[in-house]
Amino acid sequence: MTQSEPTVFVVDDDSAVLNGLRLLIKSVGMNVETYLSAQEFLDSYDPAKPGCLVLDIRMPTMSGLELQEMLQKKKMGIPVIIVTGYGDVPVAVQAMKNGAVDFIEKPFSDQVLLDRIQNSIAEDIQARQKEAERKELEARLVLLTPRERQVMELVTAGKLNKVIASELGLSQKTVEFHRNHIMEKMKVDSVAELVRLVTIVSRG
Repeated sequence: MTQSEPTVFVVDDDSAVLNGLRLLIKSVGMNVETYLSAQEFLDSYDPAKPGCLVLDIRMPTMSGLELQEMLQKKKMGIPVIIVTGYGDVPVAVQAMKNGAVDFIEKPFSDQVLLDRIQNSIAEDIQARQKEAERKELEARLVLLTPRERQVMELVTAGKLNKVIASELGLSQKTVEFHRNHIMEKMKVDSVAELVRLVTIVSRG
């Protein structure tokens, strides 16, 4: 398996449960890594790997909720599916507050878990693609000069060249020159596309 392939990480202190989940996940052709403790997972987890985390709540030393909090502190935004035999409402609420995307109570249907895993992996891949796009756009923005940034802000605000020229004390020809450079550096062909890219970066 290459590092770019999605991986299902399973953390549960019950070796029998862990083995059963490993076999289930492998049976549908997915890559899976299993851990008997939260710390064991933390010690080996590579955030560059896309995937999702299937996590038991009640474990010795470090609970599933504590692991979630640790992942949040480290800014590791992997989707988390909580699987527990002690699924009361307060625990479910806390798990969701800690960033869980789903909460499944034992016993559960194998197909339900596999469906949730597939959904979580799709969510993670999409989030990673958006983050990669945002970083690429930020790298393009760095190439702009301070004057080009000024012009870009006014262009994306919908202002005409003559208005921009007046506001910045430039000739319309100079504004057009800057606009062309901005479009080239940002790799866009239209103002609409430029607005979309600037919006993506500002949301990041």
